[in-house]
Formats: sequence, structure tokens, C-alpha cells
Amino acid sequence: MHLTSLGFRTDLIFARFQGIVEDCNDVIRVVNPDNPTHYFGNFLIFERPPQPGDVELWTRRFAELVGTPPQTKHILMGWDVPPRGEAHLQPFLEAGYHLEENVVMSAAALHAPQRPNLTAEMRVIPDTDEAWQALVDNQVACREENSGESEAAYRTFKEGQFRRYRAMVQSGLGFWYGAFVGGELAADLGVYTDGQLLRFQSVGTHPAYRRQGLCGTLVHFAGDHAQRVLCSGPLVIVADDHYFAKDIYAGVGFEVTERQQLLLRRPSASAPNPS
Repeated sequence: MHLTSLGFRTDLIFARFQGIVEDCNDVIRVVNPDNPTHYFGNFLIFERPPQPGDVELWTRRFAELVGTPPQTKHILMGWDVPPRGEAHLQPFLEAGYHLEENVVMSAAALHAPQRPNLTAEMRVIPDTDEAWQALVDNQVACREENSGESEAAYRTFKEGQFRRYRAMVQSGLGFWYGAFVGGELAADLGVYTDGQLLRFQSVGTHPAYRRQGLCGTLVHFAGDHAQRVLCSGPLVIVADDHYFAKDIYAGVGFEVTERQQLLLRRPSASAPNPS
């Protein structure tokens, strides 16, 4: 299967590092046996969008290729972009699936935001336990309070996620960056590569430091550094289609390249029998 989507191609940078990515002709199988509850570590990318009658077929394929409860409790499935035909979503929504929609933005190079923050210090994060713990703390502080997840559960998730991010930095696949105000970490993000593309990850600004131009300034700094040190390929960032962050990214040169859609059945949702 020839995968064209920039969003999914860069998602696989992370899936390959700690899991298995397998081409099954009409679908790409992504599994992480060590972490079966991680959504983007255990999902399918189909060649085409869902068609009438696909609820039972796609649900069964997920069970066969990825897993079932009690190990794998969710179902997550996407399709390549641009889509080959119309996506028939309503049967999936009626079966307990939720539609996830993101915009995938890319740029050949970035420019400074219109109003850059000229007082904060932009740095590459050093590989120390103290520095990585500060990143986790900042990411937890950036958590949306209406996310429906407790702070303790979110911290556990972030600690596991950042162990992988740190291991990838140590393997030469990327860097983590921070914006510091008065010596305090105020914003952070990562950039990783597969040797051809560069993908941003987990952009977060502490609530106390928002609306100061830190995000756009840090994104520009990180993109410039990553293209000089990692590879000169296109920069890719994925944003929630309904969140203001995409406007910040557009302000430093990113443009919408594609729209990524996935169907998610959360562990608490009911679903048709895959047999």
C-alpha cells in the first residue's frame, strides 16, 4: 500500500520506534505489544474511506490485525489522504464510533511570527532527568481541565509518552525545545524526523504564559534548528481543526495540506460483534 498522507506518514515515525508497522496490501497495521492501550500505537490505516457495509468488516479487521479486549480495548481506524471516494461515516457513528478530525499543515520553511517574543530564551532541552521532568510538569499544567481525564491519569500518560520521546532524542531522531521566561520553562515542543520529513509534537504553553507570542516564536526556532541539524525536508504539524492553535502555526508559515479523519471507538463505548 502506497501511503500518501503526510499526517499518517509522520505518525509512523513514532509507531515504528516502539512498535510494529506492517503493510497488509489494503491496510497498514500498527501495533505496540508493550502498550496495547495507546491509541496511536495500535490502529489501522485503510487505503480507502469507509463504504456502506464496512462497519462489520472494518471492526473484524481491527480485531484480527490489532487486537481485542482485555488487552486492546479501543478501536481506531483512519484512511489515506486524499480519500479515494466519499466516506460513509453515519453507520459507524450509529455503531458507537466517534469521528476525529485534524488538519495537517506543512511548510518548506518557517518565518518569524508577526509579533515574536523577544525576551524569552529559546533553547534545545538538555538530556538530563531534571530537564525531562520539567517538561512533563509543563505538559500536565497545559492539560485542558474539561478533558474528562484526571490529572493523575494524565501525568501517568505523559510520563510514558516522554520516556519514548527522550529515547528517540537519544537515538538521534529528534530534539525537544523550550521557551524560558526568567529561567522558568514556559512552553515546549518536540521535532522528530524519518530522514525525509520533520514532525512537530506536543506543543504546549503554560497557562500563566499564554498570549505572549511564545508558541509561534518557539515553533519558528525549533523548525529552523531541526532543518539545519536533522534534515532539510518539509515540516509537518497536526492540529485540531476546531482549536485556535492552527492559526498560530499559520502565522509562521504553515499551510493546510490535508484533513485527517479517523474513527475511534473508546473503551467505554459499545460496538458490534467483530465475529
